[in-house]
Amino acid sequence: MEYMTESVTCTPGHILCCDCGVPISPNPANICVACLRSKVDISQGIPKQVSISFCKQCQRYFQPPGTWIQCALESRELLALCLKKIKAPLSKVRLVDASFVWTEPHSKRLKVKLTIQKEVMNGAILQQVFVVDYVVQPQMCGDCHRVEAKDFWKAVVQVRQKTLHKKTFYYLEQLILKYGMHQNTLRIKEIHDGLDFYYSSKQHAQKMVEFLQCTVPTRYKASQRLISQDIHSNTYNYKSTFSVEIVPICKDNVVCLSSKLAQSLGNMNQICVCIRVTSVIHLIDPNTLQVADIDGNTFWSHPFNSLCHPKQLEEFIVMDCSIVRDLKRSAGAGMISKKHTLGEVWVQKTSEMNTDKQYFCRTHLGHLLNPGDLVLGFDLANCNLNDEHVNKMKSDRIPDVVLIKKSYDRTKRQRRRNWKLKELAKDRENMDADNERQYQDFLEDLEEDEAIRKNVNIYRDSTIPVESDTDDEGAPRISLAEMLEDLHISQDATGEEGESMMT
Repeated sequence: MEYMTESVTCTPGHILCCDCGVPISPNPANICVACLRSKVDISQGIPKQVSISFCKQCQRYFQPPGTWIQCALESRELLALCLKKIKAPLSKVRLVDASFVWTEPHSKRLKVKLTIQKEVMNGAILQQVFVVDYVVQPQMCGDCHRVEAKDFWKAVVQVRQKTLHKKTFYYLEQLILKYGMHQNTLRIKEIHDGLDFYYSSKQHAQKMVEFLQCTVPTRYKASQRLISQDIHSNTYNYKSTFSVEIVPICKDNVVCLSSKLAQSLGNMNQICVCIRVTSVIHLIDPNTLQVADIDGNTFWSHPFNSLCHPKQLEEFIVMDCSIVRDLKRSAGAGMISKKHTLGEVWVQKTSEMNTDKQYFCRTHLGHLLNPGDLVLGFDLANCNLNDEHVNKMKSDRIPDVVLIKKSYDRTKRQRRRNWKLKELAKDRENMDADNERQYQDFLEDLEEDEAIRKNVNIYRDSTIPVESDTDDEGAPRISLAEMLEDLHISQDATGEEGESMMT
């Protein structure tokens, strides 16, 4: 006997809404969604318009109770900040979704669409979508207030160098610009023998001190002064000062090392020439081409000074020059420079051309000099050397002349220089008349020394026509491959900063 089976599908029954009579599926409230929403507003108590503070100077938003944070438009960070403004009312409902509604960037409005759920009337769960309007109100943050005041600072870094030439400071200025270490400063003040950097926090000043220790040989001392205190909350307000001293040695200085230091550096001669100052002092012995690097700790343990002032540089003319091929090296000698050539030259002062007085010396510039060339150097034979290390040396160990660098026509070099450097925005006072000459010396050093040039951002000057890398005299020049295009900021129709464009 066969039985027939039929599949029966059960559909839920429908009831009528107790208010409007529309057939609906059964629910705990027995009311349709439209009637339920008309009776209950689960978004009640959540503000539909909220204000949020924004600092135009630093582009940061205020996060209570006292924090300013950087947020991009329609970012997750900004959305979290907006939701925290209505955190208390949102705690009474269940937040399902939150997203931004697009608004014009200059409208000073932020719109956030929220989806919330809440249990109402006998366990029925109601979901609702609505928009909260945030009004962006301008308010200057505390840090920008200090920047505008220019006098309210918490820490200062005082950088000093006891020397008459500012080559090291010009080099340091370019490093600060390259790595953006000037961005947190409230003010930069230039004085006669250094720079003062003012900061709104001690941490920024300490970061600057660490940067200086990595770029130039320095030592520093820290001190602080009590400004105010609150005995009830046990809080203190200090102003911190960091005194940073750079070694008093610049490029092209002639120095005399102590006998103990010279021996520890590979038995090199005590009279040396500083060829550059970076994170260490680079010295070369003009008699043997032996080179040595002295860091800050070594210098302060065995200090030495420059023998001659830069203004004491004299111009000599090369009468004869011969290359030294075979050089006998003493036992324990250090490294020899591969970029220089040892030469023996006879020179005569251009101011004594009417006499027959000539000077003989060895130099590290043998690869550059030819008879008839002009060269700058120090006349140690006719100079009053007041140095404790020189006084202990034998007279036959002190050279008559120390040549520093080859001389070129400065006017022609300035006219053909098709590049430029950027400068820090500094408050200047008590400026010397020869600062322009010192700055030109620094620019010439950049052209002559590739090791220094690679640490500096050099920008092409479009007002100067492009020529070959060397001029008629053979003066070194910077190639176009080493130059950067200058960056200009255009402005859009609203007056705000637009996209950066490369010229």
